Amino acid sequence: MDPRSHTHVTTALRLCLHALLVGLLALVVVRTVGDTAVVVLAAVMAVLYGAGALAPVVQPHTRAAAVWLAALGAVWLALLALSPDALWVAFPLYFLQLHLLPVRWGLPAVAVTAGAAVAGFVLHGQETGPGTFIGPPLGAAVAVATVLGYDALFRESERRRELIDELVSTRAELADAERAAGTLAERERLAREIHDTLAQGLSSIQLLLRAAEHTLPPDAPATAHVRRARAAAQDNLAEARRFVRALTPPDLENGSLAAALSRLAASTSAPDLTVRFAVSGTPVPLPTPYEVALLRTAQSALANAVRHSGARRAEITLSFMGTSVSLDVVDDGRGFDPESSDATRREAGSGGFGLPAMRSRARSLGGTLSVESAPGQGTALALTLPLPVAGREDTAA
Repeated sequence: MDPRSHTHVTTALRLCLHALLVGLLALVVVRTVGDTAVVVLAAVMAVLYGAGALAPVVQPHTRAAAVWLAALGAVWLALLALSPDALWVAFPLYFLQLHLLPVRWGLPAVAVTAGAAVAGFVLHGQETGPGTFIGPPLGAAVAVATVLGYDALFRESERRRELIDELVSTRAELADAERAAGTLAERERLAREIHDTLAQGLSSIQLLLRAAEHTLPPDAPATAHVRRARAAAQDNLAEARRFVRALTPPDLENGSLAAALSRLAASTSAPDLTVRFAVSGTPVPLPTPYEVALLRTAQSALANAVRHSGARRAEITLSFMGTSVSLDVVDDGRGFDPESSDATRREAGSGGFGLPAMRSRARSLGGTLSVESAPGQGTALALTLPLPVAGREDTAA
């Protein structure tokens, strides 16, 4: 009768309830042999019970269930008026009432049924004793405790099932996020390795070959070989640069660094936090490692502001200053002591670069990272990188 009850245990309990009611009706018939009215009423009640148990419309907390219970109760009262043994049929009726009616109606219905059972037995003039008045209420109490206890266990089981489903879903999302983060980190590492090794080496080879070409006479036999070697180095350098661009973080694939930082400011969300982005100076093209370092530093700084600072306002400024490019991230959060080892460990384990990793990246590009902060006074982070000079474009890119 309850669509949610499809387990083997609940099916067995329903079958036991059916068997109990039919068995008690059979007991009433056997003890009143020769009373046709009792036999007819018992048969009517059994048929009515079977019809309701099989009817799909009889569901908990519905009007059909209330009408069915009322009809069963009326037939049972008529049977109780004819035979005091019908008292025992009240026990399965308790479970039906508690199962199909809301608690605010089920408990009064059980109380009325128990009272009717006692009154019917007494009105038949049967010998009474303590069990007459204790038995039906005690059976009602057992039924109430059983049904309410089962409902509480069922709700707890459902809550645990939902929590387990949520945990499994969260674990899958976390695994996907970790795989994506690992993929991005590996792409960035490969881009950095290609830039710092192959591209730099090929650029140095090209410069050396150019110098060698200038020192050789134009008609020297080696001049043609040097030129072909320099052309091969130039082609391979261009290919290495294409690899670096292909491994660029997705945020930089669809636009400039300024556009990526603007999207980062717009997408960073936290309660009562406003992030603004501005560009100062005349933007110039930057090597891919520079753009990656500036973007990742901004992401890490904003992540720390969201997670730890409780800031209400943060500002990102990208400044082009002729010979250098600078990224400033300033927030008005609670701040911290940059020299504290606890703060450093917190930064390093926060899921971003962390201050030590950001400083290491700045040093690898010949730049500097400075952090100004104090408890209660916000945080200002500045990454400054020297711009490649015209004569060093090959080595910077």
